[in-house]
Amino acid sequence: MSEGISTNMIAESHSRAVVLRAFNVPLAIESAPVPEPGPGAVVAQVGLAGVCGTDVHLHHGQLPIPLPIILGHEGVGRVQRLGDGVATDFTGHSLREGDAIAWSSNIPCGHCHWCVVAGERTLCETRKVYGVNQRFDELPRLSGSWADAIYLQPGSAIFRLPDDVTPEQAIALGCAGPTAVHGVIDVTGITAGDTVVVQGSGPVGIASAMYAHLAGAARVILVGGPASRLDLAREIGVGDAHIDIFAFPDPAERVRLVLDATPGRRGADVVLECAGAPEAVAEGWEMARRGGSFLALGQYTDRGPTPLNPHLITRKQLRILGSWGFAEKHYLGHIQALPRLAARFDLSRLITRYPLEDANRALADMAAGRVMKPVLDVSRES
Repeated sequence: MSEGISTNMIAESHSRAVVLRAFNVPLAIESAPVPEPGPGAVVAQVGLAGVCGTDVHLHHGQLPIPLPIILGHEGVGRVQRLGDGVATDFTGHSLREGDAIAWSSNIPCGHCHWCVVAGERTLCETRKVYGVNQRFDELPRLSGSWADAIYLQPGSAIFRLPDDVTPEQAIALGCAGPTAVHGVIDVTGITAGDTVVVQGSGPVGIASAMYAHLAGAARVILVGGPASRLDLAREIGVGDAHIDIFAFPDPAERVRLVLDATPGRRGADVVLECAGAPEAVAEGWEMARRGGSFLALGQYTDRGPTPLNPHLITRKQLRILGSWGFAEKHYLGHIQALPRLAARFDLSRLITRYPLEDANRALADMAAGRVMKPVLDVSRES
């Protein structure tokens, strides 16, 4: 039994949950009792749950995770029960039953070298991650957002949604939003007037391009595919130039097109790799200007090595950066930026809704790139 978790259950309350018990087989809906929250914990009713590319990788066994688990590390919902000692959210705003909330997917330990000395909570080696490393067969069981209810353990960063932010806006970018805040804003530091290349047009790429726009980039060049994703980006004002990797399959041709789109054909001030394809790294180095910066943001799962020419780093004096996930402050930054994002971009256009029973179809559509952001509408019946 996990420390501090109540074994009492909310009367006659059970939750459906989408459970991963084995890799590369269809997910199944199971049921689990909803526990009363222990001290410092919160039980939330899930309203919308995002489907992320990482969920596809987890389903394929591309990350070392315990089984069984309830998938889903992105979610918004409402407070169902507050445990003893919980009166405010992460920012100090009062928290009551029925309040609309969002929550960060991970809980760093708060006492290791990385959390305390280095101040890099994203690098905590023992952080708990909802929908990734919390087992379904151990209490509190409901530790993923692909369910009617989720048990938010003590230490969770919970945010009451501002009145001018809708649940749809909060889930539209999912974990890609705070990931972009960390990598694009904090680590890379895009400045006004920069020319920025974004490799990848999935949620991480779209979120990174949006934040590049908000940071004042003079020109954002989006390199990705399929065409439907680029068309959607163009329609909602994400990116100033769009290069389809399927229409231009030759990397050398793509590099030429990118250079043609930069001032003086010098290359980009910043290249943001958000594709998750190892071969995109070498291509991205070619797209950067001399003295430019390259951020590897999309390589969350290990998809193997790729040939690289380190001479380019030296000859072009490139600044090579990496960014891993996000911490509480990055999630807070994303929540605070949502009104500006929603005012500039139609975030609702990113979402395709599915009932919880269609989780397998939503996962398949995400894997195939048929939609931008699948979202499980937990309250919706199939």
